[in-house]
Amino acid sequence: MIEGEYAAPALGALADEVAAVLADRRDPGVETFERLLGAVVVHAYRDREALAAALGAVPRRFAVRPDPKVVCLAGMVGAAVEPVRAGEPWEKAGTGWLELCQHVALDYIAGARTGELHARLRAGDPVPFPLSVPSGPTGAVEPRHLVERLAEYGRLGVRPGPADLGQALLRCGGPVDSEAVRAAEGLELAEGPRVADWLRQGGLPQPAGWRERESGAPERPSRRRGARVGRRILVGHEAIEGRGAFPRRFWSLFRKFEPDIACAHWSLPDVRDAHTVATLPWHPEIAAARLLTGVASAADKDGGRGAPGFLEALAAADGPAGPAVHLAVAYGLASAPREDREAAVRALLLLAARGRLDGELLGRELAELVGLGTLKVALVTASLRAAADAPQGAGPVWAVLAAGLPGLLACTRPQAHGALLAVAADSAERSGARGGLPEVTALAGRPGSSRLLKEARRLRDALAGR
Repeated sequence: MIEGEYAAPALGALADEVAAVLADRRDPGVETFERLLGAVVVHAYRDREALAAALGAVPRRFAVRPDPKVVCLAGMVGAAVEPVRAGEPWEKAGTGWLELCQHVALDYIAGARTGELHARLRAGDPVPFPLSVPSGPTGAVEPRHLVERLAEYGRLGVRPGPADLGQALLRCGGPVDSEAVRAAEGLELAEGPRVADWLRQGGLPQPAGWRERESGAPERPSRRRGARVGRRILVGHEAIEGRGAFPRRFWSLFRKFEPDIACAHWSLPDVRDAHTVATLPWHPEIAAARLLTGVASAADKDGGRGAPGFLEALAAADGPAGPAVHLAVAYGLASAPREDREAAVRALLLLAARGRLDGELLGRELAELVGLGTLKVALVTASLRAAADAPQGAGPVWAVLAAGLPGLLACTRPQAHGALLAVAADSAERSGARGGLPEVTALAGRPGSSRLLKEARRLRDALAGR
C-alpha cells in the first residue's frame, strides 16, 4: 500500500541504509526518515524474525549524541528486533505526557505518532504500515491514499492507532477529493465517518491569525553574548475547533497561540527543521508562527542557532504562505549563520517560482525590522544581492525592494544606501521594471558624484525606461 519513493526496500537494502544513517548521526531528511520508519514497521509485520536477523547487528549506541530523528530511528529498530513485551499495552503510550509549551506543538504531534508506533512494536502488535507515511516530499498524504490504507486495515482486522491516524489526517488537505470522500464513507472501520467528515471539510481549517510587535522601545546593541537587540514582530493565531477527536498530545495545536508569551521552552533545544513543517504540510503559517521566536533569535542574538532546512521547507510546503512565512524569510535573510541566509535566499526564490511570494509584504517587513534595530541592513543587502544574481531572481528582488526601499532608506544611514540602491538598480534593469519612487527621484536630483547618487540615478533611469 506504500508505493513510490516511500516504498519499503528489501531487508538487505534496509539493513545497509539504516546502518549508514545511524553511523552518519545527522538528520537524514524527511523522505529518508519516513521511508525507513515505514520500512521497519512493514517488515516487522511481515516477518519479525527475519527483520531481527537483518537489523539485530546494526549498532544502535552512540558515543556522540546524534540528531533526534536518528535517535528515534534507532529506538524504532530496537523495539522491532528485541523480544516482545506483551505485558506493556501500547494504548498507554504517552499517557504520562505533560504539556510544557505551545511553541513546540508540532513536535508533540510527531512524538505521539512515533511513540505509538514504537509501543506497538514493543508490545508485539505491529501494523502492516503506518497510515501517516507521506505521499510526496512535503509530508502531505493524498486523501485517496489514506482511504486505501484504512480499507486495507479493515480487511486485515487491524485497529488504527489514534496518533498515527491523527497525524495522517493532519497531513491531508487541499482541494476536496469527492471520490476519496465517497470511498471513506464506505469504510467498514469505526473511524470511517470521522475520516469522511474530515476529508469533506478539506482537512484542518486555516485559523485566523494576527501580527504583533513586541512592546517597548528597541534595545541598544550589546556586545554581551546572547544579548538581544531591537524588537521582534511575531504572529499568533486563534483557537482551532475539533481537538476532542484527537489524542491529548495533539491538543496544543488547537489552542489559541499567543506569540509574545514567556516560555521555559526557550532554554531547551529548539526543534526547527523540515520534519516540523512536514507534520502539518498544508499549514506552514502555523509552523512558522509557533517557531518564529527561534527564527528571529538567529538574527538578533549573538550565537543564535540557525535552521536552514526549516526555512526551505516553509517555502516548499503545500499550504499558503502568509505573514508568518514571510517574516521567517525576512529574519533568515539577515540571520547570523551564513547557512540560514543562504537558505532564506533559496526560500525567497522558491516562493517566487511557485507564485507565492508577496514581495510587497516581505519588503515592508524588512523595512520595519531594520527600523526596529532587529535586522542588520548590510546582511539584508547581501542576501538580496545573492537572490538578484540568481537565475530568475531579479524580478522577485525588485518586487521586494519596490515596497521596502523607501522605508529602508528612511531608517538607515546613508553609508548603507549605495550598496542597497545598486541591488535595486540591477534588479530593475534586469527585470524591466517601470514606474518611479519619489524617494529615489529626490536623491537622483541632488548634485554630486558619490556612489549613492550614481546608483540612485541609475535606478531612476531604469524605472523610466532610459
